[in-house]
Amino acid sequence: QVQLVESGGGLVQPGGSLRLSCAASRSIVNILNMAWYRQAPGKQHELVASITSGGSTNYADSVKGRFTISRDKAKNTVYLQMSSLKPEDTAVYSCNAVPPSVNYWGQGTQVTVSS
Repeated sequence: QVQLVESGGGLVQPGGSLRLSCAASRSIVNILNMAWYRQAPGKQHELVASITSGGSTNYADSVKGRFTISRDKAKNTVYLQMSSLKPEDTAVYSCNAVPPSVNYWGQGTQVTVSS
């Protein structure tokens, strides 16, 4: 069983930045393709950014140039650096494998972008 714990969310003004962390309980995540997903109220999960075990990254068009995904295999952790945040980025952010596993969903971390 792998547990993923997300942290780093909060309330930020438009144009601000946040860094999210996803800490895994087991190193198996280091061989998985991982991603950050977000879910706004009333909407389904949206894949925001992904990273392969080899370090290749991919981003949703809506966040390209603003978000950066990275991973630290020594810490079994995946990060999401978010900059130039917009109100439409408001959502609960979660990490999971690609494709997502029902067994890996954690609590997520709330990101609210508002003035």
